[in-house]
Amino acid sequence: MDILKKIEMFREEEAKLRWEGTFGEYLEIVKEQPWVAQSAHSRVYNMIRDAGIEDDKGKKSYSFFSPQLFGLEEALERLVEEYFHPAAKRLDVRKRILLLMGPVSGGKSTLVTMLKRGLEAYSLTDRGAIFGIKGCPMHEDPLHLIPQNLRGEFYDEYGIRIEGNLSPLNMMRLEKEYGGRLEDVLVERVFFSEDKRVGIGTFSPSDPKSQDIADLTGSIDFSTIAEFGSESDPRAYRFDGELNKANRGMMEFQEMLKCDEKFLWHLLSLTQEGNFKAGRFALISADELIVAHTNETEYRSFISNKKNEALHSRIIVMPIPYNLKVTQEEKIYEKMIQESDVSDVHIAPHTLKVAAMFSILTRLKEPKKGDIDLVKKMRLYDGKNVEGYNSADVDELKKEYQDEGMSGIDPRYVINRISSTIIRKEIPSLNALDVLRSLKEGLDQHPSITNELRERYLNFISLARKEYDDIAKKEVQKAFVYSYEESAKTLMENYLDNVEAYCNKAKMRDQLTGEEINPDEKLMRSIEEQIGISENAKKAFREEILIRISAYARKGKRFDYNSHDRLREAIQKKLFADLKDVVKITTSSKTPDEQQLKKVNEVVARLIDEHGYNSTSANDLLRYVGSLLNR
Repeated sequence: MDILKKIEMFREEEAKLRWEGTFGEYLEIVKEQPWVAQSAHSRVYNMIRDAGIEDDKGKKSYSFFSPQLFGLEEALERLVEEYFHPAAKRLDVRKRILLLMGPVSGGKSTLVTMLKRGLEAYSLTDRGAIFGIKGCPMHEDPLHLIPQNLRGEFYDEYGIRIEGNLSPLNMMRLEKEYGGRLEDVLVERVFFSEDKRVGIGTFSPSDPKSQDIADLTGSIDFSTIAEFGSESDPRAYRFDGELNKANRGMMEFQEMLKCDEKFLWHLLSLTQEGNFKAGRFALISADELIVAHTNETEYRSFISNKKNEALHSRIIVMPIPYNLKVTQEEKIYEKMIQESDVSDVHIAPHTLKVAAMFSILTRLKEPKKGDIDLVKKMRLYDGKNVEGYNSADVDELKKEYQDEGMSGIDPRYVINRISSTIIRKEIPSLNALDVLRSLKEGLDQHPSITNELRERYLNFISLARKEYDDIAKKEVQKAFVYSYEESAKTLMENYLDNVEAYCNKAKMRDQLTGEEINPDEKLMRSIEEQIGISENAKKAFREEILIRISAYARKGKRFDYNSHDRLREAIQKKLFADLKDVVKITTSSKTPDEQQLKKVNEVVARLIDEHGYNSTSANDLLRYVGSLLNR
């Protein structure tokens, strides 16, 4: 569809949503759709909730954040359930400034931007509809027109609490334009837009000596004083500060803790009392969510200053740590690459995963238990199975440190190194070794990395390399085994037949001769040894397999190749062990014969067709695995 046609359609849709009527007509809408009168905090919470919530064993994840924020499920659940939800219920937390605190490039700005863009889109829906007094620069809540003495009766009839007073400007307009007849006051539907400064504001502190409080609260329009006769006439005031324009929605306060105190006190008055002082007027009511963000160093400095003690209790701090899951970190890199001009470069499978492993290792803290290392901890956090550990162990690990994920390598560093490698190599293909090499070189150029930290990070690069070695071997293993799944399934069926006979103390029948024979102990042990099952543990492992088969049968399911992770791993390793010599000879031969060349070409074709490589990265992988096997 032509882009201009789409723009025209959007304009027509927006025009259909526009509404204008009297306050009396607006009350009819409120009676039918009471949510149009909800508070700013409630609107944000309902926007997040309406996008969808998934509940996995008591842990919530929000579809609203999932397209752009990865691996922050716990932090986001805490933010929504401990701040937005109670604030939507008008509990006291809504009278606090929300301060997002975390390391650089951790997702704080992305989170705030998502809330802004989300509110803009939500205001175009029925559930997110907002109405304001027409002609009001602050798009004031029309319900402020209801006199204080009637608000109790209004609540009894409509079930809606009214907070805040009519602004000085609208009070004057009510008398002069409408003759005090509030039922005739015009009301219009409001659509949030940061660009048009409607319902969404952004305040960024500049030089404390030159920045004016008017940037927040508006200013006197001196050109109109002669016309209106006084600075205290609201018509002679520009209600164009960020607090004015963000009314009914949200305001982002960038670098809040670097700001002059006079700016912070206005925020505290707004959040605590729901109003702020501007010009020579009575207090002006405003309903908006104030979101600020900072890093940990600035926050620690802020709270250590005794002058700021009064502010501490008026701020709710929400830690936004780095993601600690490898698979989610990969998604962050994929997103950042897609947004760049190098999105057409071929990145070999597992390249981003290996880079993610390095990043996550730098963010994890050493487990206090001596029986677990950082690599196992990384796998557990990523939801992988680690022998001898379960979900309860993961929860225990997470409780060891409250500040885990607040330091380490940030995603931008990794993407910068990937970009640097792509540009320097000048070829349309990138593999894991290229990235690890670049990450290592970049440590020398990183200004905030000490020598001690550099040594630690070099060790993490080595650990990530070892993980990649295992991945690379498995990848080639899968490609070398012709009809890999079929070969694996055949070997597994053979193993299961032997295990069943062993556990039932029965004989097996030779398929060729028809003779009765004992279970093949040599075959069973050759598979079990691949995953470290000892002679003493073999009986328990085989019985566990048989119990699993019975459990599947009771549920009417078939036990297959993917039903037991450790058995599948053992089968894979056994197949590869049998093929290792073939792989060695084929990949390391400088002058391969016709048969070897055919085999290599088959493997390369399978890596390209089934595993996502291109010809360059597939050949690189084969050469690398060959060198590993020949060591």
